[in-house]
Amino acid sequence: MTTLLRNALVLLLLLTAVTGVAYPVVVGGLGHLLFSHEAQGSLIEKDGKVVGSSLIGQNFTAPGYFWGRPSATTPDPYNAGASSGSNQGPSNPALTDAAKQRIAALRAADPGNTAPVPVDLVTASGSGLDPEISPAAAEYQVSRVATARRLAPAKVRELVAANTKARQLGVLGEPRVNVLELNLALDQASR
Repeated sequence: MTTLLRNALVLLLLLTAVTGVAYPVVVGGLGHLLFSHEAQGSLIEKDGKVVGSSLIGQNFTAPGYFWGRPSATTPDPYNAGASSGSNQGPSNPALTDAAKQRIAALRAADPGNTAPVPVDLVTASGSGLDPEISPAAAEYQVSRVATARRLAPAKVRELVAANTKARQLGVLGEPRVNVLELNLALDQASR
């Protein structure tokens, strides 16, 4: 019995060292070595100061900025410490009411825009932290942003095009626009 317990204890310590210490150190070290930007949180800097991450959305509400997807996190939008969706299903009237309110807010912010509102501007993502919108959602906002910034809509469309990322490997995902990166490019163009 003593031999069995000793062997079990040795195996426990060995596996703890391998899976609890060595493996995380090796994988973490390789991550930092091969993907240092991503391992550091994909931080975005402006004038030497960190302004956000390309992986976490931000709550832009001024008319001169592109707006991201609505966030379902609480107590604040885009709260990375409380990543969650709304858990409201399509049969829940609260989801319909929230979408109607968001559509009304978008229409009020740009009354002359009669284009259909892209779905990603009125529905939150599963995490509530999505930093990207579709090119259609960016196009929907071009007129409002151009007017607020006193820029030609063609110039704003150029910035959207320059900040649109294609599908990964040509087939994975959908084309997308990182809202923070686009807004930083917009700030740069407005100087």
